[in-house]
Amino acid sequence: MKPMITSILFATDLSHNSTYALRHAASLALATGAEIHVLHVNEPISEDARITFEMFVLNDETRKTAAKRRHEMVKQVLAERQARFWAALEGDDARIRDQVSSVEVTDGHPAEVILRRSVELGCDLIVLGAHDHGFSHTFLGTVAKRVLRRSQIPTLVVPYQNGEAED
Repeated sequence: MKPMITSILFATDLSHNSTYALRHAASLALATGAEIHVLHVNEPISEDARITFEMFVLNDETRKTAAKRRHEMVKQVLAERQARFWAALEGDDARIRDQVSSVEVTDGHPAEVILRRSVELGCDLIVLGAHDHGFSHTFLGTVAKRVLRRSQIPTLVVPYQNGEAED
């Protein structure tokens, strides 16, 4: 029988819970031998933020540089968190890092990009973390709901773990 999970797309929003979700993706990868693709999607800047930005940063070139810098900062944060996560693993668990075949930061609407990349990469499973929004909101974020609704492959949404997740 062919392994059911050969390629995992781990989508991170860089929240505390995303590190906890990565533990699940790594554990599944270790058990199945699957490769892991790490993806973070920068959401588009809201229209209000864009207008405010244009009001206070009048030079077009400076605005472009700031947008590029935002992307670079997210890449840096993702790299730092990935390094800390993998460095904390010991023994056989440490070899899971060898199963990471790509780490990508891109711009767009997160749910759409996650779904598109899962198809392009030929993934068998999507793993992402849920959010804690308190009592008045759902525990699933908007992105997780959209991915669950439209995904054609199994999707694991890891519940928020208060106090158990780290950067």
